[in-house]
Amino acid sequence: MTPTVETINLEIPCASDFVGVVRLAVSGIATRMNFSIEEIEDIKIAVSEACTNSVQYAYEDKSQGRVYITCNLYKEKLEIIVEDHGKGFDMSEVEAIKANKEGEPMGDERSSLGLGMTFIKSLMDVADFNSTKGKGTSVRMAKHI
Repeated sequence: MTPTVETINLEIPCASDFVGVVRLAVSGIATRMNFSIEEIEDIKIAVSEACTNSVQYAYEDKSQGRVYITCNLYKEKLEIIVEDHGKGFDMSEVEAIKANKEGEPMGDERSSLGLGMTFIKSLMDVADFNSTKGKGTSVRMAKHI
């Protein structure tokens, strides 16, 4: 038996002005699902981080870029997927940066991505990242009720 799920899809231009729209939409969805105020704040921050990463890093030509947000509402959890079809990155490079024991500043966008990934993982119950150079990035995160 397949669990019942409601799906809400959002698509925004690759512009930081629209990240707030996603935050408001996700906040409304989480409120409807009876998450606590603290949980809603965590969800909003994590979604903002994922969307901001797409807006900042995914596309060379931001005017052509789009960010896709899918919210799957289950009885026991809210799953959010943030995707772009931008330039992507090598996940192993980010993992190497996160494992850097010396803590030397890397000075490039990969270090910011690594910090963002760590931040999202700390706020959400589930956080999976998938990226392929030249094809884009997907962040799947979930918070259980």
